[in-house]
Amino acid sequence: MENYEKLLERISRASGLEKEEINRKIEAKRAKLSGLISKEGAAQIVAAELGISFETERLKLSELVQGMKRANVIGKITKVFPIREFSKNDRSGKIGSFLLGDETSNVRVVLWDMNHINLIEKNEIMEGEFIEITNGSFRNGELHLSGFSDIKKSNEKIKDVKEERYFSFGKIKDASSGKNVKVRAVIVQLFAPKEFKSREGEKRGILNLVLDDGSETIRAVLFGEQINKLGLEDEEIFSLEKFEKKKEGLLGEEKFFSGNFRTNEFFNRLEMVVENVENINVDELVKELEMYN
Repeated sequence: MENYEKLLERISRASGLEKEEINRKIEAKRAKLSGLISKEGAAQIVAAELGISFETERLKLSELVQGMKRANVIGKITKVFPIREFSKNDRSGKIGSFLLGDETSNVRVVLWDMNHINLIEKNEIMEGEFIEITNGSFRNGELHLSGFSDIKKSNEKIKDVKEERYFSFGKIKDASSGKNVKVRAVIVQLFAPKEFKSREGEKRGILNLVLDDGSETIRAVLFGEQINKLGLEDEEIFSLEKFEKKKEGLLGEEKFFSGNFRTNEFFNRLEMVVENVENINVDELVKELEMYN
């Protein structure tokens, strides 16, 4: 609901209408469409009907919502990831990505166009630089750039840039696609890891598991070093025999999992892509409880 509230606030500010009235219009639009559209999507339709366009506005990163298209933002590149190659359905190509931060949030930007990817490969845009992006598409918590998008360096500077992804505490039952959330959950099922090779030829692992936070369960996926944060060494990831021995001890463990919820279109289900795993500090939890009692 956090992103929806921000979108509601923006529409209210631009239209001069009270948020309660806008919310009624949004619910009416969803009812008309038999609930087949998210609240954020319905809000964007209502905004368009009110003559409000976000296409020419610059947004803060925290104001980006699922399904938003032609988004314009400015920020600082806080981390550049290695270019990855892919091959799918007789198609092959490259994907580039980096983290972009402003004073409100930090999001992953995904590049699909070779002209944009070349900017990274030729070091024409680098970590630490401020850039301006136009016509981005926001889905599954990421800003995707196509050939219709544009990237250029910016002379505008931002103070107090968020260097890390922001994750709000939440419950699995309240999860929705594109939401970044930190949950306290128990590992109730673990599947044998799979391995793949990175572009540099390094062996990497993928691990699927099921988490339960008491409100609901969800399937989650971890990559690379995030698997190590569960307490698995590389030799236990890439050896099925050693993994099975370690698996029993991991089942039932409770940890903090931070990540992005997204829809797996192949299985038509919501999943969590885990970006960080943290152990639970019992002493700190006790202190927090004492503060509220």
